Amino acid sequence: MIDYKKIKEAADYIREKAGFKPKIGLILGSGLGFMADEIENPIVIDYKDIPNFPVSTVFGHEGKLVMGKLFGKDVVAMKGRFHTYEGYEPSIVVFPVYVMKEIGVERLLITNAAGGINKGFEPGDVILIKDIISLLSFRNPLRGPNDERLGPRFPDMSHPFDREWMNKLKEKMNLKEGTYIWTLGPSYETPAEIRAFDKLGADLVGMSTAPEVIAANHIGLKVLGLSCVTNMAAGILDVPLSHEDVMRVADKVKGKFAKIVRVALEVV
Repeated sequence: MIDYKKIKEAADYIREKAGFKPKIGLILGSGLGFMADEIENPIVIDYKDIPNFPVSTVFGHEGKLVMGKLFGKDVVAMKGRFHTYEGYEPSIVVFPVYVMKEIGVERLLITNAAGGINKGFEPGDVILIKDIISLLSFRNPLRGPNDERLGPRFPDMSHPFDREWMNKLKEKMNLKEGTYIWTLGPSYETPAEIRAFDKLGADLVGMSTAPEVIAANHIGLKVLGLSCVTNMAAGILDVPLSHEDVMRVADKVKGKFAKIVRVALEVV
């Protein structure tokens, strides 16, 4: 259940520390937290110090909220996100999205490290996410009583990502697009599962993002999604998968990823 009182307590604490209203929020996935280090005059808040905030437990997710200017825009960045495989309920995973809205965020840029299902992708590609598939998780972050102060009982998901924002970015950069499917993790998928996901129309697979996209649409945030392909999914290449490899490839594409994020912020 999404608890408005707890959202407000967390937001009040952050507002007191920050002293300004960021208009753009960033959720930085595995190995992509370096973008938060580019923020000018940063105000850094540890998750553990924010009332009601969960804490990150995964290597590559530092667990800090960083606020300041990035490429000329007032932003708040999550240097580390939360996952259901850590034991968190989806409503807890998306808690920071609601807090961002409460402190003034209007747009949300969500990033992740993902496995490539589409054979036209390769490790190191940065993909513009055009849609999500979350039904196989059987976990919706909005399950439970709905607070109308936050959003409607039945939010529309016809366009989970903001078309105008996507089109403006595509005018500036030649990006591949794909549909992202969410799995609970933490084990990587089997080759049979990947073949099934391919038949469902998925191009990318990962263990995050979909809950946050659903929550953002619930509260009316404009969303842009970027996946860094850090490996090809199980069975496409006959190689074992590891989190270390994910981090290694994400580190290699820092320059490319930073350029895309810069342009994504410049066009809004």
